[in-house]
Amino acid sequence: MNPTQTPKRSSLGLIVLWQLIDQPMHVYRMQKLIEGQGKQRVVNVRSPASLYQTIKRLEQHGLVEVQERVRDSSQPDRTVYAITDLGRQTAREWLQEMLLETGGEFPEFIAALSILFVLSPEEVLDLLEARAERLTADLAQAEQELAANPGLPRLFLLDEEYRKEVLAAELAWIRPLCEDIRHGRLSWDEDWMREIGAEFNPPADES
Repeated sequence: MNPTQTPKRSSLGLIVLWQLIDQPMHVYRMQKLIEGQGKQRVVNVRSPASLYQTIKRLEQHGLVEVQERVRDSSQPDRTVYAITDLGRQTAREWLQEMLLETGGEFPEFIAALSILFVLSPEEVLDLLEARAERLTADLAQAEQELAANPGLPRLFLLDEEYRKEVLAAELAWIRPLCEDIRHGRLSWDEDWMREIGAEFNPPADES
């Protein structure tokens, strides 16, 4: 793969590059640092495989490189990665783009909302209420994380602060939605769907 062809940016890729700007490290240490800093709530590092795949992609594009391979009889061999000059430049560009651009993400929840009428109102209500419970727990966790670091400068808590506000905003929207479905103010069935389809989806011109 041509190192001059910058890979498509990713949140996990940016966090990996940022970690390596601080110091070279192997994947296991990187994962532990990400989790220790609470970044597992903003990027998916549930599986080490995702980190390995991301690093391999960054390496193929010349953004990181192998610094050394550590061999120890008491544990498996570990590869230490370091960031390249191109990687530093790319990390800066990705950060600038991610801070500036909007509308480039396609969350699964929005896609599901666009066709939730495939399910019955009762089933949707059950699912949305369960989601609200999870949001409530996540919001409490975010508030706890912020309260647990009173001496830490706000600069290093902006991701958690933003996460808290997003969770609160979604919860504030989803609760009234559940009430509307529960009391029949928002409802649908197959007959109604057919009527709406006939009204707003005219037959295709087959000529």
